[in-house]
Parts: sequence; structure tokens; C-alpha cells
Amino acid sequence: MSHFRKILVWQKSISLVTNVYKATRTFPKEETFGLTSQIRRSSISIPSNIAEGSGRESNKDFLRFLYISLGSLFEMQTQLEIAKNIIYISEEEFNLLYEDSREIERMLASLIKKVKDTI
Repeated sequence: MSHFRKILVWQKSISLVTNVYKATRTFPKEETFGLTSQIRRSSISIPSNIAEGSGRESNKDFLRFLYISLGSLFEMQTQLEIAKNIIYISEEEFNLLYEDSREIERMLASLIKKVKDTI
């Protein structure tokens, strides 16, 4: 395990969180404690779990946190789809965020495989 700041998928997911916050700024005020909060929390969970897992004692623990991170990513993708469908974000915003999230998904899958191979 290495320091989490050196992990490329962590760096990319930090950038995604920043973009999610920018995109959700324009959501209706009544969504502050609803969809806005949900999307933000699930996006924050992605790099947070990578960081937490990288500080654990074993690769088995790290792997568990990578899977949690992947689950949070899928949750966020679903919430973004809902936001697009109810026109809280444009198709263009959705596509940019979704493509970034798909790249992170592939990177996480690759890291999961790499860590699995060491167990």
C-alpha cells in the first residue's frame, strides 16, 4: 500500500468531487437535503474510501475499501442520471461527469484486480 495522494484514481476522484460540487450548486434549494446532499456525499465517499483503505494494515482491508468506493461511484452515477432526467443538470453536464466517472470506474476495477492478485 502506498500513500493515497500518489494513487492516480484518488487524484481523479478528487477532481470529480470538485466538478460534482460545481454542477450541484444550481440545484433547487428544496433539494439541499435531498438529491444535492446525496450526490455530494456519494462522490466524496469515492476518494475517502480509497484514502482510508490505503492506510489499513493489509491489502485485504484495502480491497474492501476499494469495493466500497466502487459502490459509492455507482450510487453517484445513478443519482446523476436522476438529476439529468429531472433536468437539474443538462445533458452536456451529465455526459462530462459520467465520462469522468466511467474513467474512475475502469481505474478502480484495475486497482481492485491488482490488489486482489497480491492477496
